[in-house]
Amino acid sequence: MAYIILPRLHHPAVHFIAKTLTVNKLSRKLLPSTCCNPVGVSKCLSRVLDVRTFSNKYDSRNTHNSVHGLSERRQVEISSLTTTQGQFCNRAPTAFHSKILLGSPLQNPWLSGADSSGLRVPPYVSDSRRHFTLNPKKIVEQSPKHVRPYLQLIRFDKPIGSWLLFWPCAWSIGMAATPGQFPDFGLLFLFGLGSVIMRGAGCTINDLWDRDIDKKVARTRSRPLVSGKISQRNAVLFLGAQLSVALGILLSLNSYSVLLGFSSMLLVSTYPLFKRVTYWPQVVLGLTINWGALLGWAAVKGSCDWSVVLPLYLGAAAWTMVYDTIYAHQDKADDMLIGVKSTALRFGKDTRAWLSGFSAAMVSGLLLSGLMCEQTWPYYAAVGLTGAHLYNQVATAKFDKPEDCWKKFSSNKRLGAIIFAGIVAGTILKGTNSDKEESTHAADKNR
Repeated sequence: MAYIILPRLHHPAVHFIAKTLTVNKLSRKLLPSTCCNPVGVSKCLSRVLDVRTFSNKYDSRNTHNSVHGLSERRQVEISSLTTTQGQFCNRAPTAFHSKILLGSPLQNPWLSGADSSGLRVPPYVSDSRRHFTLNPKKIVEQSPKHVRPYLQLIRFDKPIGSWLLFWPCAWSIGMAATPGQFPDFGLLFLFGLGSVIMRGAGCTINDLWDRDIDKKVARTRSRPLVSGKISQRNAVLFLGAQLSVALGILLSLNSYSVLLGFSSMLLVSTYPLFKRVTYWPQVVLGLTINWGALLGWAAVKGSCDWSVVLPLYLGAAAWTMVYDTIYAHQDKADDMLIGVKSTALRFGKDTRAWLSGFSAAMVSGLLLSGLMCEQTWPYYAAVGLTGAHLYNQVATAKFDKPEDCWKKFSSNKRLGAIIFAGIVAGTILKGTNSDKEESTHAADKNR
């Protein structure tokens, strides 16, 4: 005899029940040949004497179309199951037992209704039924199976790289804005979209070059090219599509910006090779990923004011030396074994001192750039906060703990936002001060 009581979950939304499994008596594991079809499930469970599953809480996420059951009861109890050998069938196990007993996701079609023991069975909802979300990880998880490897290839679920590519562009666009006005939102959108596309293209190029290395590193051996989810030919075709979209965005800018953008492609395409020949690949990455500090100003002004954009560019490159060295500490053990070089290995125990120097270089570059374009106090306040943020990163980073390295690395998207906010506020205030000066000058003339 078996009986089961499930909590009522209102139709059509179904809430996953977080369960803690307590097995009092389990004389043996389920037979490998046991059928897991829920219809007649009590006849298909083998040698399970007493299983109790308790639900501690409900999660509001919808996972299935409906579950029929009794209301407000959280205990699932299957006891004193007796079966005969003739009642088993020879179908391979599915996800039914792991869902009911262990709480794992459902993957197999179910028939709605009750089996002969009174067990209420929820209907199956196909993978095509997905829920709207802006969470990049959830988007990747819910994407179709043939699309998912390509999203993983461009690291769509880890948008930090796109932010790090975008912020120098946004800083430069903000610096070039007319005093007293906000930066051009149309350009910010174009550069934001371009950052996502070019970051994806950069990841694809990196994985094409490094597929022989990635299989030897624990953190990267599951990437789509290494695992075989995407062929090399398809990856090249996908790269061509990404670069075509990026070219379309670039061609929408002025001719000076188009030429300046094309000039960065040599760095973009060869950066992954430098880790094979030098302990300073982060220098090349810094020069590559911060090219937008030059391009943003050119997109607004039609040319570059090197007294402003060059300190900004070099300061941003120093910033890259900080965060990417911290990032490289995640893989230093594997890198030593396979011969890949990085500043994490070059600096070693002196990493904190080196990063302090690069942090000072970044702050100096930002200060000089602000002075050259006559920024106001909100900008310098933001630079001060930037210095404090960098100090906290360098002083508290635990270089032997990959999870802490990732946390410090990811925090740099907030640092970029701090600087951008300071640039925007400073530029607006600069216009206000200019208006006051003009009014004062006009009043003096009238006298």
